[in-house]
Amino acid sequence: MSGGARLSVCATLATFLASCALLPLVERSTWIMQAAILLVIQAAVGAATRRVPLARPLTVAAQALVSLLLLTLVFAHDQALGAIVPGPDAFRHFGTLLQAGGDDVGRYMIPAPLSDGIRLMLVGGTLVIGLLVDTLAVTFRSAAPAGLPLLALYSVAAGLSDGGTDWLWFLCAAGGYLLLLLAESRDRLSQWGRVFGGTGRPPAGTPGADSRGGGGGALAPVRTGRRIGVLALGIALVVPLALPALDGGLLGSTGSGVGNGSGGGGTISAVNPLVSLQNSLNQPEDRTVMSYRTNAERTSDMYLRIVALDEFDGTTWRPSVRSITDVPSTLPGPPGLGADIGRTEITTRISAADWYAQDWLPMPYPATKVSIDGRWRFEQVGRTLVGDHGQTTRGKSYKVTSLIVQPTAEQLANAGAPPKDLSREFTKVPDSLPDVVRSTALRVTAGAANNYERAVKLQDYFAVNGGFTYNTEVQAGSGSAAIARFLKQKEGFCVHFSFSMAAMARTLGIPARVAVGFTPGAPAGDGRYSVGLRDAHAWPELYFEGVGWTRFEPTPNRGTVPEYTQDNTPAGNPSNPAAPSASASSAPSAAQPSSSESCSLAQRKDGSCGNTAPAAAGGSTDDGPPLGMILLVTLAALLILVVPLLPMLWRKRVRARRLGCAGRTEADAAARTLEAWREVTDTAWDLGIGPDDAETPRKAAARIVRVGQLDAPAAEALHRVAAAVEQVLYAPRPVPVPGLGEDVRRLYGGLHAKAGRMTRLRATLAPRSAVRVAWALSHRWESFTARLRARWASALERHSRSRPSNQEG
Repeated sequence: MSGGARLSVCATLATFLASCALLPLVERSTWIMQAAILLVIQAAVGAATRRVPLARPLTVAAQALVSLLLLTLVFAHDQALGAIVPGPDAFRHFGTLLQAGGDDVGRYMIPAPLSDGIRLMLVGGTLVIGLLVDTLAVTFRSAAPAGLPLLALYSVAAGLSDGGTDWLWFLCAAGGYLLLLLAESRDRLSQWGRVFGGTGRPPAGTPGADSRGGGGGALAPVRTGRRIGVLALGIALVVPLALPALDGGLLGSTGSGVGNGSGGGGTISAVNPLVSLQNSLNQPEDRTVMSYRTNAERTSDMYLRIVALDEFDGTTWRPSVRSITDVPSTLPGPPGLGADIGRTEITTRISAADWYAQDWLPMPYPATKVSIDGRWRFEQVGRTLVGDHGQTTRGKSYKVTSLIVQPTAEQLANAGAPPKDLSREFTKVPDSLPDVVRSTALRVTAGAANNYERAVKLQDYFAVNGGFTYNTEVQAGSGSAAIARFLKQKEGFCVHFSFSMAAMARTLGIPARVAVGFTPGAPAGDGRYSVGLRDAHAWPELYFEGVGWTRFEPTPNRGTVPEYTQDNTPAGNPSNPAAPSASASSAPSAAQPSSSESCSLAQRKDGSCGNTAPAAAGGSTDDGPPLGMILLVTLAALLILVVPLLPMLWRKRVRARRLGCAGRTEADAAARTLEAWREVTDTAWDLGIGPDDAETPRKAAARIVRVGQLDAPAAEALHRVAAAVEQVLYAPRPVPVPGLGEDVRRLYGGLHAKAGRMTRLRATLAPRSAVRVAWALSHRWESFTARLRARWASALERHSRSRPSNQEG
């Protein structure tokens, strides 16, 4: 392996080892394989362009271009031309993913879910660092500064990780950097000539002498470098153990979870998502999540709400980053609820299962008082309680006082305009939302007189008359594309129904968000109700001034449709006796719901994952195209881009080899002179002046000067080359002639200056002399077949000679 190739491999390996420090930051490690494959392709492009050779800036530009094409293939193939060429839509998609990834980084605690945005940041960041390292260490042959981008990559991971295995990732990153330094040092030493050992070879027979006569001391600098590297790594790992730790401070870890841990404020800086609703709904066993007792007369409206998803960025619905405070003794009144709206106060005692560890506290909406021990914080806009510094629901028993709000259809229809700031925040839709969402909403709600009638029409469109089918096996997704696909295919589960209705309501100017939690569950005897995994659910909440956030139920065969949305809506308090939820059956059914999450992050850590509660954020779970497809499409794209350029690349490579440094011996000088003359004839041939093997070098030079209309400096350079060739061919002792390479380059410039634009373009992209490749291959094939025929004839002859002796025997 050449020094440049070895350096390129070590640079790629150093980047990969440093990027491994990012593995603890996310739940899944599938991204590292994608990053590794793209790094290898990026390095291969750099190695190929350096062999041409191209100018250094062009080498870096080629690597950057191929890296962009690869990222487009992996992350924006649906928005790109031919799945690989980025356009305006692809760049907008990149921006959306990066914004979503930035929000996820600030919202989720470690390890965070591997969303598309975070995956783009990890893979793209690794590629950028890899390009910087390759540029510094290989293209510009300066490996020491390449440690800066590697240090930046490692520092990001070290600053965010929990410190449990920091020593391992430091060892990987530092080992990769030292390997890169050793490779560069070895390459530099090799350019000086034979690597010296610093001392003479010991005499034969003395202790320590190499019995094979090899240069035992020749590798002394390399061995010394390795020993120094190992010693430095050992010191870097051991010395910090003897130093005092600096706990606390701005960068000190105060625990996991959310909030700042102070008593009075802070923000939700991390969200423990309720992993896959769809997974929960498709569990083979309807595992009990919690049980409760309530003094409510009926439980059909006892939805146990976990969190509200109120921000839609086009990729997913998610909770907004909001301020949190200590839990007050009495929660503030629900926003927008007027004094004239009927309500009933109820008390519910809830017990969570020992295996159910969730950051957000499930409780009826709207709660007015919560009694629970542990570290909990209150978020007022969503009216949710969230665990602080690792606090979860595991095995918790708590009491919730809440309201059953009972508006009438008339009150909802007469609702006034919502506050401007609330309307502005909760009617926001991304630019990526397809037009079909708004046009469908306008068509479905045509003829409605107010927002209440529009909301009911939307609910009935999904649940009754729109032709939608409930199916938990449909691919999950909550982004703009998933909503458009759902409206077209009309098949999905509660995530699709709730997210689509909320998005359509926002396009109509109705404030909307999505709530995630559980339906009321089923009676378990002795006045208790049991809530299982298959009760996981998502539903839209729409805001009406004077009533507040109001539940709707667009998902067919799930939960219960609110009475205030039905034609026979009774006024006043409900009189029906307590009844189980319509969806509370513990047995699976064909209409059983689906969503997108399977277990909380805390459960994944302690190994009790396998069943969980619903997902708070229904982000896409697609990891992009499979690795095989990436490789095939990349190979096809490289073939399409590179194959037409092969003649040009071959020509540049041959010219660089022919005009390299002069030989040191007479034989080398003669060969170099003849190679320079071959370059002269090929250069003229490429520009339309064909070679004539019958001419002497002097006559050939005169013809090239005449036909090519060369100026005096170029003509003199050509004649000097021809004279050098004649000396090599005819002189008794050829003398090396200096400056032949410069003379050939001067001729090249002179011929190009006189040639037309199309001739120069033809000579660059499709040089005529490239036919020598075909001639060489044909000659090799003829030699190969001739050798085969000779061997076959020899074998037949040996066989014919052995036959008489065999017959005599």
